[in-house]
Amino acid sequence: MLSQENKIPLYLQLKESIRSEIVNKKLKSGEKIPTEVELSEKYDISRVTVRKAITELVDEGYLIKKQGKGTFVSKPKIERKIVHLISFSAACEANGLKASSKVIKREILQPEPEVSQLLQLDPDDLVVYIQRVRYAGENPLMLENNYFPYNKYKFLLNENLDGSLYQTLKEKHHIHPSNPGETTLEIVRALEEEAQLLEVPSGEPLFLMKTVIFDQDHEPVHIGKQLIVGEGYKFTFS
Repeated sequence: MLSQENKIPLYLQLKESIRSEIVNKKLKSGEKIPTEVELSEKYDISRVTVRKAITELVDEGYLIKKQGKGTFVSKPKIERKIVHLISFSAACEANGLKASSKVIKREILQPEPEVSQLLQLDPDDLVVYIQRVRYAGENPLMLENNYFPYNKYKFLLNENLDGSLYQTLKEKHHIHPSNPGETTLEIVRALEEEAQLLEVPSGEPLFLMKTVIFDQDHEPVHIGKQLIVGEGYKFTFS
């Protein structure tokens, strides 16, 4: 309980109490916390005091407010340096989480002109399109859409891609994705199918990251168009 006699302000006492429960897993990732009214009554303090504690925890990334739904414990964020090539699996490992994948689509497509140009294809060349949902622990964080030159990468149609695709390319085929080309990052809204796969509401803001990846011989490996749940991801630029 909070102490009125403690020299530490009440809002800081409440803030530390909630933060401690999050750190010690008493409040779990994605769990809804009590409302301001409930916390006010529980601790016999004003709603203004409660609101100040909650606001600071939101600002520090421990909590997230969802309009019309309440306040929830934030999911762990995957930190990834955008200026370096690092796979999703490696980013998860660096953040202490296990990465996994679920293949949604494997198709042979006639590419759009932009894709064909970026992959340095001839006019009649095809691409292998692979869509996967990427998980960090139990949480779906990324809808991965990759386009590979068909002539060189048609073997991917029969590969087990539940793990790291880059590791498969390196260990089984001696292809080393190592040189990212121009990368763009923007905010988009989740369409209904995307929202279902990522387990977020339709219209949820997502990061859209587009990049071209090259191999050790500076030949295009794939174009990536990744939809990333913003709540679970943090990019750094240095």
